[in-house]
Amino acid sequence: MSRHANGASDAHDAHDAHDAHDAHDAHDAHDVHDVHDVHDVPDVHDGGTARRSLAVIGAGPAGLAAALAAAVRGSRVTLIDAGARAGGQFYRQPAEELCARRPQALHHQWRAWERLRDGLAAQIATGRITHLTDHHVWCVERLDETSGFLVHALHGPAQEEPSVVRADAVVLATGAYEKVLPFPGWTLPGVITAGGAQAMLKGGLVLQGRTAVVAGTGPLLLPVAAGLAAAGAEVAALVESAGARDVARHARALAVHPDKLVEGAGYVAELIRRRVRLKARHAVVAAHGDGVLEAVTVAALDRDGRVAPGSEQVIRCDTLAVGHGLLPHTDLAETLGCRLEGPAVAVDDEQRTDVHGVWAAGEATGVGGAALSLAEGHIAGCSAAARLAGREPDPRAWEQAAKSRARSGEFISSLDAVFAPRAHWAEQVTDDTVVCRCEEVPASAIREAVGELGATDARTVKLLTRAGMGWCQGRMCGSAVAGLTGCEPVPSRRPFARPVPLGVLARAGEDLPDE
Repeated sequence: MSRHANGASDAHDAHDAHDAHDAHDAHDAHDVHDVHDVHDVPDVHDGGTARRSLAVIGAGPAGLAAALAAAVRGSRVTLIDAGARAGGQFYRQPAEELCARRPQALHHQWRAWERLRDGLAAQIATGRITHLTDHHVWCVERLDETSGFLVHALHGPAQEEPSVVRADAVVLATGAYEKVLPFPGWTLPGVITAGGAQAMLKGGLVLQGRTAVVAGTGPLLLPVAAGLAAAGAEVAALVESAGARDVARHARALAVHPDKLVEGAGYVAELIRRRVRLKARHAVVAAHGDGVLEAVTVAALDRDGRVAPGSEQVIRCDTLAVGHGLLPHTDLAETLGCRLEGPAVAVDDEQRTDVHGVWAAGEATGVGGAALSLAEGHIAGCSAAARLAGREPDPRAWEQAAKSRARSGEFISSLDAVFAPRAHWAEQVTDDTVVCRCEEVPASAIREAVGELGATDARTVKLLTRAGMGWCQGRMCGSAVAGLTGCEPVPSRRPFARPVPLGVLARAGEDLPDE
């Protein structure tokens, strides 16, 4: 699946669940395109002419790169982010009082982060970037092609205070969230997502428990297991459903990025040094405990991805960090009417969507890791700044970023093929397993909707069972419902990206920001 649809530019004339971008993170600091130029690139707007404004939503790698690239090229940028500090999930930072404990020990690309951080500080000091922290965007409203956009957010201790930002254009750098696949016992306290475990380490420098099992599939599992071990947890096992044959089938494409393979090998060596059991071609099929996690059952998988009879093994633990990959955050893009390509936002070579004035970059356009997000963010920022200034963009401004983006494509596709969630995982989901946690819908109800009540699509399953109608609106259970029923997930196009107090809706439109 291409991340860049050429047709996406036809309309043009000239964003926790527990994100974790470490999934493809073996990247060098030189991939922070043009961050070193923040003090060198002149402000190109005319002295007496007001600069047109750009709203960048999300302050992870893609959003930071976009904001910096646009600001140094003359745009007035408002960087809007839900976090208390910039960095997103990949560069997640602990609270100020914890920074003395060297959080860089848990991060990759720390030098790259320092360059981004310092570049952001420099642009804020010049007034070219306004950084709004703790602002949770719930809607981006398109006025018209001449009036631009209104970005609606909530902030404050209870996330109930409204904030509105007017912008001439928007870059969506909304990231990704974790794909969750249920299994018996997955709702027990002590079972968390792999990204959630990493977020706790990076953001709070704390451990979920003392003895952990890391399981699922994907490159993210390696840094999570290594991070937990380095922080003092006993990692009882790393359980990966992919095997050596899966890697061998894509060896040629993976070899294009030997630095990433070297980093992966380094993680493996570190885990072996710490005597962590590495169980490839295995899966956790159940979690056990009396009110809290006490153990997991791990089983070997045959060549078809089914549990091999008699291979079950119980491992004692009080933490299970499980991950099955990431899904793009596309809520805001869908609200704006941006075309999707598969689960991701479709963009052209400039990172433009098919909605005039809207760019997208990073995991929202397809999960690919921090280096790819930085490259796409840089391209989006350069393109947006030029077009806001009424100029045709010069592709030479993002030549190196484009090369980085192109190099990553085949590698990411190969990783996706190697680390796809195992086939037949749904066979281990018992009828009493809760699938939709918000509405407490068990697997039996979902199977009944298809097998006995005649549901033929995910929307009907949702109406019959309430699966996906709760607080998360199907973000957590959508993939599971689709896997259990064979139906495609319900499109998430909804007017709001998050719950909004009625009082805020009642006052919407009042006290709009000045031009």
